[in-house]
Amino acid sequence: MIAYRVLPLLALCLSGWAATIEAAAQQPPRKFDIDFQNDTFTKDGQPFQFISGSFHYFRALPESWRHILRSMRAAGLNTVMTYIEWSLHEPMPGQYQWEGIANLEEFIEIAQSENLFVILRPGPYICAERDMGGFPHWLLTKYPSIKLRTYDTDYLREVQNWYNQLMPRLVRYLYGNGGPVIMVSIENEYGSFKACDGQYMQFLKNLTVHFVQDKAVLFTNDGPELLKCGSIPGILPTLDFGITNNPNAFWQQLRKYLPKGPLVNAEYYPGWLTHWMEPTARVDAGMVVNTLKLMLNQKANVNFYMFFGGTNFGFTAGANDVGPGKYSADITSYDYDAPLDEAGDPTPKYFAIRKVLVEYFGDPGVPAPVKLPKMTLETVWLERRGSMLSKHGRTMLAQKIVTSVTPVSFEALNQHSGFVLYETQLPAGYNRDPYTLKVENLHDRAYVHIDGTFAGILSRETNTNTIPLSVGLGTRLQLLVESQGRINYNIPNDFKGILGTVTVDAKPLYNWTITSFPLDSYRYLENFLTQQPTEQEDLDGAGAQVYYGTFTISSDTIYDTYLYPSVWGKGLVFINGFNLGRYWPLAGPQITLYVPRHILKKGNNQIVMIEYQQHIQHPYVQFIDKPIFM
Repeated sequence: MIAYRVLPLLALCLSGWAATIEAAAQQPPRKFDIDFQNDTFTKDGQPFQFISGSFHYFRALPESWRHILRSMRAAGLNTVMTYIEWSLHEPMPGQYQWEGIANLEEFIEIAQSENLFVILRPGPYICAERDMGGFPHWLLTKYPSIKLRTYDTDYLREVQNWYNQLMPRLVRYLYGNGGPVIMVSIENEYGSFKACDGQYMQFLKNLTVHFVQDKAVLFTNDGPELLKCGSIPGILPTLDFGITNNPNAFWQQLRKYLPKGPLVNAEYYPGWLTHWMEPTARVDAGMVVNTLKLMLNQKANVNFYMFFGGTNFGFTAGANDVGPGKYSADITSYDYDAPLDEAGDPTPKYFAIRKVLVEYFGDPGVPAPVKLPKMTLETVWLERRGSMLSKHGRTMLAQKIVTSVTPVSFEALNQHSGFVLYETQLPAGYNRDPYTLKVENLHDRAYVHIDGTFAGILSRETNTNTIPLSVGLGTRLQLLVESQGRINYNIPNDFKGILGTVTVDAKPLYNWTITSFPLDSYRYLENFLTQQPTEQEDLDGAGAQVYYGTFTISSDTIYDTYLYPSVWGKGLVFINGFNLGRYWPLAGPQITLYVPRHILKKGNNQIVMIEYQQHIQHPYVQFIDKPIFM
């Protein structure tokens, strides 16, 4: 009796399964493609227009990703675009990171669950105002003469190794394989790069096609007059441009390389980047909306760069060569005057854009976000724990000490960021007072000490490479050199440290002791703080000073906040071991640092500040509920 009842049921199940297979076989395969004749993309054979926003997963903590992506969807966007940062995922050769803020796959899955398509930009060069444009620093250690972004065999080998790790993780997310990824870029604004190496671009095309095949649309992106070197035959070219009253002037440039096909502004700028020591960049919301309407009326596909900017945590901020020999470092905030601000809150610009997108595409069915609460805390007092240049500081904070006849770079030490201390004896028998110290090819900033006494600052940003020194100061020269971020645009091989000769009255100095302080692992700071120095001179020493404090949060509900270092000069902040980034209120325009709630906890919290250039008499910080920019 049991068999009699089971067999018909089994037959019914098999029949249904067969019907399902047959129905699936009759379904056309998923396909994101280009209809050149009708100047449009197609999704499964139907015309499709993407309205996208850039959001770089590495500029927000993973706990914030869903909220930000949902806010983007609520604005009326149907796509999110992100760069993929090689240096994040392979910080050292062959050592890969895919968890936490590096969990790219989780980011893609969250975007898909929030009903967003995804455009991926793996570079391998991304610019993005990131240190070295997203390239890992160790390329310069491993190959000091490497020619990045060219058909250089060492460079090509490393790119292929990287893509062999990255791309297999992404294949299942391509639209043709059932995922949300509709487009993948090849390189990034290559037309702006002077090498104009077509052989390299063909190599990168072949490598990308090998993995992507026809499962997503491949594209390049460039400024309007830079497509000659940036475009690749057979690959969709797209443009980057900001507010304008006449987009047609730019589209005409595109049509020289794409006579038929969809119009794409892959980087439409609703804001802009900001460097230290310059006014905060702002772009008028009304002008952003006006240009947007003009492009939408032309059925153009638009990606806002950035829709959410976020933060350059730690040492990730890059720099730019903003004029002949003029170096400018990027600030820690990447707010970008974007529609969603650094904390992910909607701005008036957000709602102005949302109004337009709802008018053109209908309500997205997701409620508009509201600004999340922020919190203030009581003043936090810190205590000075000693100097990096002290015996205790060298023992606990230094990674290595080497000797060299001449100075060596950070990269020769295989060091990403932080500091390098260069020390040597000054010669005797000066024939004048003061004498002149000169540091040639300094990258980027040197804090000059003589026998532990601070004597001044040399700076690449201000082209200051000489300083008068008095004979009576002492005999031991100490140059504490800071990396402020490698150039991210057009990528010269931006080595850090002292790259030239150090002279006294034009006579070179030799025989250096060189100490590496990468500061990229909190473990070194923990050792420094837990093992207190026994000698007073370790506490009184000069050089970058380490300060420590604690603060208590009693509430179960914790909100974002902003650290306000009003009495501080220039330095670095760790909260609960998390590298928040660089502060520099003396230079501005950024005064506060954004503190995401996810790094805070109920109860006791720890703060460590490394102050580079000032001795803080009364060290305290405040946590306030609003950002401050000059």
